[in-house]
Amino acid sequence: MASKQETLTSERRHKTIASVVLSIICIIYVMPIVSVVINSFKKNTFVKTDTFALPNAETGAGWANFIKGMTFGNYPFMASVANSVIITVLSTFLILFFCSMAAWYIARVNSKFCKVIYYLCIFSMVVPFQMVMFTLSKTADVLKLNTPFTIPIVYLGFGAGLAIFMFVGFVKSIPIEIEEAASIDGCGPVRTFFRVVLPMLKPTLISVGILEVMWVWNDYLLPYLVLDINKYRTIPIHIQYLKGSYGTVDLGATMALILLSIIPVIVFYLALQKYIIKGVAAGAVKG
Repeated sequence: MASKQETLTSERRHKTIASVVLSIICIIYVMPIVSVVINSFKKNTFVKTDTFALPNAETGAGWANFIKGMTFGNYPFMASVANSVIITVLSTFLILFFCSMAAWYIARVNSKFCKVIYYLCIFSMVVPFQMVMFTLSKTADVLKLNTPFTIPIVYLGFGAGLAIFMFVGFVKSIPIEIEEAASIDGCGPVRTFFRVVLPMLKPTLISVGILEVMWVWNDYLLPYLVLDINKYRTIPIHIQYLKGSYGTVDLGATMALILLSIIPVIVFYLALQKYIIKGVAAGAVKG
């Protein structure tokens, strides 16, 4: 009895230590966001000199940084927001639509050709972007994929790896007898996919969609290389060009715009994180 009690006490001690360690790690990860929030309400000078101090009567700027960030320069901030929304929505739709069909075909046909395509998609997830960035930007420029309405085609190629990996895993968990029954009832391949397979893909569709939205919304490098930034800017590019005379940066206004850009992502993730977990468990784990 004493030994059992000692074991329980030891387990509780280990759990307490683990909780403390993980709490410290969480605080460390959250601190940059807290710093952005604090500095977005401080004057530019004090962002540099009193970075970690709370704003007060002397250092505080109120909402001035947010107003300046949204009105600075000759490119309207709301146009950058609109471009980010267009690119994110179109890219996510294309990835979900085409990759779900491709994954279903790969999983069910399972030929050597399909296996090659599948492993190429997996390989694309680990290839550093720097290996293809220059040829990609040149190709996108030649093919006129340098607008908010055409760059989603480029995102389709980059986002296909993760999407197909997760979709293939989920499709393999669906009993083939369900599709055979649909075929016997007169459904062709297209009707079988949209009427039978696609509704069952819902958990993975949601989780992949959430992950792709967060990736595309936050991406800076690909739009910067591909888009004509004199005509089209996304939110990250707009923040990069928030400069004054002689290239000086207004850090207060920059922090304000960063805060405006990350708040939707944080809220989006916190509201839908359970669906990410559910989709990953249904797709990658079962596969």
